[in-house]
Amino acid sequence: MTERKKIFIWTLFDFANTSFSLTVVTFIYAVYFKKVVSEGAPIGDFYWSLSTSIAMLITAVISPVLGAIADYSAGKKRFLLFFTIMSITATCLLYTVGKGDILSGIIIFIIANIGFEAGLVFYDAFLPEITKPKNYGRVSGYGFAMGYFGSMATLIGIYPLLENDMIKESFIFSGVFFLVFSLPLFFFLKETRTKKTEKLSFFNIGFSRVIFTFKHLPKYKNLALFLLAYFFYIEGVNTVIFFSGNYASTTLGFTEKELLVFFFTVQTTAIVGSIILGIVSDRIGHVKTIIISLLLWLITVGLAAVIADKDWFYVVGLMAGAAMGSSQSSSRSLMSKLTPPDKKTEFFGFYSFFGKSSAILGPILFGAISYITGNQRLAILSLTVFFVIGLLLLMKVKEADPETLL
Repeated sequence: MTERKKIFIWTLFDFANTSFSLTVVTFIYAVYFKKVVSEGAPIGDFYWSLSTSIAMLITAVISPVLGAIADYSAGKKRFLLFFTIMSITATCLLYTVGKGDILSGIIIFIIANIGFEAGLVFYDAFLPEITKPKNYGRVSGYGFAMGYFGSMATLIGIYPLLENDMIKESFIFSGVFFLVFSLPLFFFLKETRTKKTEKLSFFNIGFSRVIFTFKHLPKYKNLALFLLAYFFYIEGVNTVIFFSGNYASTTLGFTEKELLVFFFTVQTTAIVGSIILGIVSDRIGHVKTIIISLLLWLITVGLAAVIADKDWFYVVGLMAGAAMGSSQSSSRSLMSKLTPPDKKTEFFGFYSFFGKSSAILGPILFGAISYITGNQRLAILSLTVFFVIGLLLLMKVKEADPETLL
């Protein structure tokens, strides 16, 4: 199979899984949970933040172990299949959640989100197997761009459902969409790593390698510094993603149809940001590209906190899309470049660990400030601290091959 075909099949999974992140995490279910399940109560933001944080905490704990196990067994695709099915099934079960079903609504969402987030550990680890290091930036950008195309396709698909007030049916649509377009990866993309021959317990090898990596992480000081920076700035990114729908709906009064148009608009610049800045990052460097995107995030969050007009909020959305596409894509590319070749999946487990564990504090902070003050503007403004800390740490990261930075 040619490299182009491998890349296309790989990116199709991004096309598929964003139907979940958009429909459930960012848009439809997030708003549905606040308005219907929590019956519009202010504490709904706290419940939502609690559910996202629990899902991320569990994923953060298991990701490094799963990555180590997948490295040992050459089982990335099997684990990815398991977690994909888990996410799809739970997403469809959200159809059963109704008014006042807070506990079941939280539990089913947590299961769905764990499946989605844990699967990304194995999906991201395929990147070094399908292209050369010099192309990590653009290929990672292609993946995120395909994901945003998937979001646009999802929005088009669920529009008739929203028109007819079939909100819960959109969860079924999202699950089916995820299933159909993820299948090519499982049928056609092959792993290049070979299975180790030692007869050891997967559980033992997973934990022993994780402990070993933790002990030796200081050896990779540059990578450790990047992961610390990533921990902080992705905290802000994840929290914006989790609460953007609720913020636009509660603070600015967006209807479901207006939110659909808003998120469709956001995807356009996210595509541009992923592709163009992905190419740019291969030329000027991934660190510089991420710095640019973080500065854009600071401007975006600042404007979101003060703008009261819906029309101007679309401008904020366009900026957020570009920042989101470039920051996520370039981070994955930089991680691929800084990681030792023989520990790709294991270190991507740590990448996921830092990314998911960072998504615990932000949502809790946003939900708590929103609940205590009744002001979501103060809550979103508080996120700037994460971007600033991440930016300052990132400026100390050196971009080079891992062997030269030991």
